[in-house]
Amino acid sequence: MNSLLIPTSSLAPEFSLPPLSETAANLSALLLGQERAVDAFKLHHAIIDQQLYLADYPGIDRQLMIQACVNSLTALPATYLVAHSQIDNSVKFQWQLDKPLDNEKVITEKTINYRYLSGNIRRVDLIGRMQQTGTTSQYQAGALAQCHYVFICAESLWKRESLWDLVMQILTHKQYQISNTLSPIPLNCKIVLVGAGMIYSQVRTEDWQFQRHFTLLAELASEIDLIRYKESQYVAWLQAVAQSIDVTLEQSSLAPLFSYSTRLTEHQRRLSLSMLEFAQLMAQAKAYSGKTSIDANSIEHALIQANYRHNSSEEYSGQSFDDNFINLPTSGAMVGQINGLTVIDAIDYSYGEPARITASVHYGDGEVADIERKSELGGNIHAKGMMILSACLYRIFGRDAPLHLNANIVFEQSYQEIDGDSASLAEYCCLMSAIAEQPIIQSLAITGALDQFGNVQAIGGINEKIEGFFNLCERRGLTGEQGVIMPKSNTLQLNLHPKVITAVGKGLFHIYAIEHMDQAVELLMQMPAGVADEDNDFPHDSLYGLVQERLDKLAGNGEEEIGLITRLLAKLGFFRR
Repeated sequence: MNSLLIPTSSLAPEFSLPPLSETAANLSALLLGQERAVDAFKLHHAIIDQQLYLADYPGIDRQLMIQACVNSLTALPATYLVAHSQIDNSVKFQWQLDKPLDNEKVITEKTINYRYLSGNIRRVDLIGRMQQTGTTSQYQAGALAQCHYVFICAESLWKRESLWDLVMQILTHKQYQISNTLSPIPLNCKIVLVGAGMIYSQVRTEDWQFQRHFTLLAELASEIDLIRYKESQYVAWLQAVAQSIDVTLEQSSLAPLFSYSTRLTEHQRRLSLSMLEFAQLMAQAKAYSGKTSIDANSIEHALIQANYRHNSSEEYSGQSFDDNFINLPTSGAMVGQINGLTVIDAIDYSYGEPARITASVHYGDGEVADIERKSELGGNIHAKGMMILSACLYRIFGRDAPLHLNANIVFEQSYQEIDGDSASLAEYCCLMSAIAEQPIIQSLAITGALDQFGNVQAIGGINEKIEGFFNLCERRGLTGEQGVIMPKSNTLQLNLHPKVITAVGKGLFHIYAIEHMDQAVELLMQMPAGVADEDNDFPHDSLYGLVQERLDKLAGNGEEEIGLITRLLAKLGFFRR
């Protein structure tokens, strides 16, 4: 058996799932992996003059997370805003913990633990207003006077410049004024801004008042590592999410939920903390099944339907391959042509799509031209990959003398921008094939990024890439010769569809994990790459030996030079029939 083949046991994650009866669902379970945020909240609770910025991400249910964070703290007692008459007949407002006496005028009572403000926030929502009732007026408290903690959406506040300035002024002066006729009300609450981390970084450099007041940052984690945490803790987290939408999980539902979670993180030992993703999936499973208790079948059906709702572009792409509108052979062998793997990313869906890469070579000054770049269809990272490819070529064959060839490499039938360096390994193999004139097996597709020393590095979207090529081969008929060559460093990211794993187990499809580019060319061209001797010469019966002979001919050290001179002299009229 080929030592580069990945066994089926490594193609998807495996878990030790505990019985649901051993885990309890409660709100505190939602704080799994959020130790940094909890520590920041406790520090915020203990320090009077330092406010907190909570950096979250789109997958967080803010209301649930805020509730869980507040519940982790010691409950604060009720406080009272009391008006005290002064000697000069003015009124001074003061907060106190003790219940006011009968002769003390209570303006408002702070009994609400927290409130979250977002969207179209108004000034009155923050500081309140004076409500006119007949001939008297009464203070109608805002969030700052009602709540111990006021959470404010940073995006919403940042859009309202006047409100942003108001909050900063309140924090600076530690008080706020309802109207010019009333004394200021002391600030007696903790303010937490909730928003993206990028906003925190931007505002901190632009607003010195923000930098002064919001000294504490709580960054919410988006995933956990099973090296640090147990599966049972994650089960409790799943149950807490399910409980928030009135769903009950059955034991069988855990396996597909764990698999879905690792698919989100693209790592076999990491699990996603995207609350909204799971809440939406569970709600869909509940709707499809018509029951509040959901099992594995409900989850899997919801996932299939979600894929069905979003994969129309993938289906159209598949039809183009099936109708041969896109030329991409998956059998036979060809010189200077290879099957690369790409990922098409939409806003909420991504899928793998094979791509035919070709290379042509001719006499020249040593330039490896990227047609994608020259046609302005290649991104900067792709251009970087091409430069690294050229560096690999010169490192092996251009140590002692310049190369006398030009090469052109292109993604055939590609009409959109291509970026990323994950095709640099495929492009290198294709170039070697074109120079050595050795055919590449078309039943194999390849992905991987190169460094200057020929090491194969990890790339993104490995599952989508493998499944994209597998789906094409499956539609054409699995022959047992098809497969994918991938970086070994991506093995921990594998979480393939069960049908791919089944095909690999039956020997109908193969997945090879490699660490160096020499392993790739040997698989694709079915001959040894070759090892250079002390004079940097490769064996004649190796791939690099053939490449070296071709380069020597182009440099004028072989029979090809004679042929070139002969043709040149013939054009000049020195040879006549």
